[in-house]
Amino acid sequence: MRHRKAGKRLGRTSSHRIAMFRNMVTSLFEHERILTTTEKAKEVRPIAEKLITLAKRGDTHARRQALGYVRSKAIVEKLFTVIKEKFANRNGGYTRILQTGMRKGDAASMAIFELVGYEEIIESPKAEN
Repeated sequence: MRHRKAGKRLGRTSSHRIAMFRNMVTSLFEHERILTTTEKAKEVRPIAEKLITLAKRGDTHARRQALGYVRSKAIVEKLFTVIKEKFANRNGGYTRILQTGMRKGDAASMAIFELVGYEEIIESPKAEN
């Protein structure tokens, strides 16, 4: 029995699960939007929100803590400059999970996991003169 055990195992060993979460958070901050299963998104959400809170704190210790979790120095730099400014006046709720339906192969519930305020840049077709 798993009474009083926090978090879902997601069918992986603990080391695989931790590595997957680190990669997902890094990808989220890099692309600001990722497509994943709903369960994975729900497990990664608290980690991403804590890292954004660290970025808002902005001191050296917070930067080192973020570097200990995120895979890339460039992504940490983006987190502490661009993403920090985006959420400067917001108290929590930095991410959003949008349900997209079921995956065709195994009927897993899929979701878009994105930062709040994400805007997709759509180029309009050029008019011919």
